Amino acid sequence: MNRVQLFFHHVFRFVWNMVFILSYPILASFGLLFIGLTFVFSKLSQLLTRIRPEGNKVVFKESDWEIMPYTNELLEAKVCKQIMFGPSGFKLRRKDGVPSILEDYVFGNKVRAMEEGFILEKWNTLESKDMPDFDICLYDPDQDSLRPLTNIKCFDWHVSEKVDNELSFKWFDGTQGGEVKVAL
Repeated sequence: MNRVQLFFHHVFRFVWNMVFILSYPILASFGLLFIGLTFVFSKLSQLLTRIRPEGNKVVFKESDWEIMPYTNELLEAKVCKQIMFGPSGFKLRRKDGVPSILEDYVFGNKVRAMEEGFILEKWNTLESKDMPDFDICLYDPDQDSLRPLTNIKCFDWHVSEKVDNELSFKWFDGTQGGEVKVAL
């Protein structure tokens, strides 16, 4: 290297080292700030979870018949299919021992009590690759009848409103949602 190249080499190396030395504390402080904010939000999330619990969770054991919640102790459930990272399928029966149409099908754990009966999620298939495929049904315990109301192909659904003799179901499958109205 000649003297001019050597001079520019030393100047650029000095400038590069100064930029690195001056910017390093700034970059390091941003990293520590990010770690600190992540820690604070993690602790805040844990605190909020303790303040507002999810409610009473009912965990069904693999082989036991358990009373199904929200059914006025009329129905019992037994786990018959567990989808990995997904919902469980249940066999249902009446607690009073009366033979029922419910014993022929597999249902999800969503139960909604109404004056007309119970809204149940009847599974149309037990194959994980074909899920979700549900019939939302109305079970009338007095007549032991199961009437399909609509078919929904997602796990996230709920009864949004009931007006006179009409039910409205809302669903969301992760990318799109919709609303279905059915007559009772």
